[in-house]
Amino acid sequence: MRCKSFTINAFTLKKTLGEKKMKLLKKLVADHCYLSPIDSSESELVASWSNDIRVALKTGDMSDMITLEMQKSYLEGMTNRSGYGFYIVDINTDNVIGVARIMRVNQIHRNAVVGIFIGETKNRSRGIGTESLKLLLDFAFNIINLRNVMAEVFSFNKASITICKKVGFNEIGRRRSAIIYGKHEFDEIFMDILSDEFESIFIEKELKKDSFAKKI
Repeated sequence: MRCKSFTINAFTLKKTLGEKKMKLLKKLVADHCYLSPIDSSESELVASWSNDIRVALKTGDMSDMITLEMQKSYLEGMTNRSGYGFYIVDINTDNVIGVARIMRVNQIHRNAVVGIFIGETKNRSRGIGTESLKLLLDFAFNIINLRNVMAEVFSFNKASITICKKVGFNEIGRRRSAIIYGKHEFDEIFMDILSDEFESIFIEKELKKDSFAKKI
């Protein structure tokens, strides 16, 4: 009986909302952006980025045939037992401008892999990439209690390498000539950061606002 009631309510709610987009939620907040839990509401926008050569060459998605329906399914499955997905949102406009992910989470050994991308050129070189990566690491280290986080970056992606180093990542190795586009070969660079090498920009600040944190 409870299941039947829930089904009716969910259908009614869906019918009422129609195709309206879900409200973005300020899960993790910084000065210029915030991270909102990912859903499929921005499937069309993200699919356009996934098929944009300027983005796809750097993410490794260029060979994937990503349709709107495939992108929707991909976004819906992004947050699961082994990962977390977020929209990167401009704090001034509330526009989704990118995607941030924690992937391959291993709770036994407390490690994972992270990745971010900013979709539009106009939203790059504004410090949002650095800020969003810091928020992602804040969540990784101080909420889900990871110890080691790794990033995988292509050697031609100088901007991403710079951001990772700025946040505190160090190069730990390379897979040589692992990425081939046309006659050009590039290395895949592996970088990592430990929890005690990272300084919180959000979680710690929020904890200090509450009296219970002062007693720890």
